Amino acid sequence: MTGKSRRGFASMDPTRQREIASKGGRAAHEKGTAHEWSSDEAREAGRKGGVTVSRDRAHLAAIGREGGESRSAAARQARVARAGDREIPLQVARDGGASPVVSDRPRPSITHADESSAR
Repeated sequence: MTGKSRRGFASMDPTRQREIASKGGRAAHEKGTAHEWSSDEAREAGRKGGVTVSRDRAHLAAIGREGGESRSAAARQARVARAGDREIPLQVARDGGASPVVSDRPRPSITHADESSAR
């Protein structure tokens, strides 16, 4: 079978799904079978979830790697923005420190005569 079936709850318009789910929630509260979490119950559930997730070291490593990549991409974008839309190449040391690449090319300089003619 190719493609997705156009039947069932998942294929409904999201607004209609919310209406149906809302009716179920209201009915459970009226019946008295709905569960409302206390702060202690929620805290304990969160602790259990954290313990379970932390058992999978590979998963935690993947999460950390994604965070590091996201953070380095944000830092790179900030450097580019500060450089006025030109990227500044950096050399990254093994310890994680970074320093600008030093070039042998002379940098253009503005003389006082150039400044006054630019006005």
